[in-house]
Amino acid sequence: MIELRDLQILTALARHQHFAKAAQDCGMSQPAFSMRIRNLEEKLGLSIVRRANRFQGLTEEGEMIVRRARAILDDARALEQEIAASRGEVTGTLVLGVVPTATAFAAQVADRVRQAYPRILVQVDVTTSLSIQQRLYDGSIDAGVTYADSIGPDLVTVQPLYEESYVLMAPAAMVEDKGGTITWAEAAELPLSLLDRQMQNRRILDAIFEEQALKPRIVSQSSGFMASMVMARRGSVATILPRALAEALGPLQGTRVLPLVAPEQARPICIATLNRQAELTTVRALKEVVDEFSSGG
Repeated sequence: MIELRDLQILTALARHQHFAKAAQDCGMSQPAFSMRIRNLEEKLGLSIVRRANRFQGLTEEGEMIVRRARAILDDARALEQEIAASRGEVTGTLVLGVVPTATAFAAQVADRVRQAYPRILVQVDVTTSLSIQQRLYDGSIDAGVTYADSIGPDLVTVQPLYEESYVLMAPAAMVEDKGGTITWAEAAELPLSLLDRQMQNRRILDAIFEEQALKPRIVSQSSGFMASMVMARRGSVATILPRALAEALGPLQGTRVLPLVAPEQARPICIATLNRQAELTTVRALKEVVDEFSSGG
């Protein structure tokens, strides 16, 4: 009989596409991990992994097993949580995939979940919108806070959250001649530090500049906002942030935050969850908290 541990190992391999990384994720040595896969293949009498000098993907039979494995593991996890709920306990780990621009909102949601359900451990993984969609389907996250237009409608429930708008954070001396706002054209003339092009926020900003035939002076890029904000604090660059993040952080000494206008821009942010036959109690708790939060409760 196939054990749940075998299914966990297989899904880890499918997720990481790499023996060493999957073995580390499962808390095993790579030789022990590989041997477990081979033993399972011998037990089933079929090949699960296409092998060469390195991992080459799963066989057709392996893909089928992984699809069923994810559903079985979901059901097992849901059962464990339902048993705990029957004792009046809402417990478990809730994994949120969050795009960098929504980290402030996600932090507030995580804090409200903790207050309402103290036995839920919320894990926030900051990642790309593409990764969020992929990880929803492979079951390695329970929900994604991401751009609404980055999530396919199939098998996913999408709940609107808010409209992401944009502000410029700059050294005060760099924008001392500006009033209470700044245009995109004016921002394009400043030395800018932005997210890298793997991030959807950067692609959105690039599209806004391109629509206005602007060529921004990009002098630095990174996978997160911290480096850009530190550089702005030191006086060398300006950066563009989602308004929600700037408001959550509050004033940063030596900088000014100016709304970007002409034109004003906004993109919808949503929370996405996979439609499961047996919904996790942690996900139900999350939805309740988000409903209350979004309604101003």
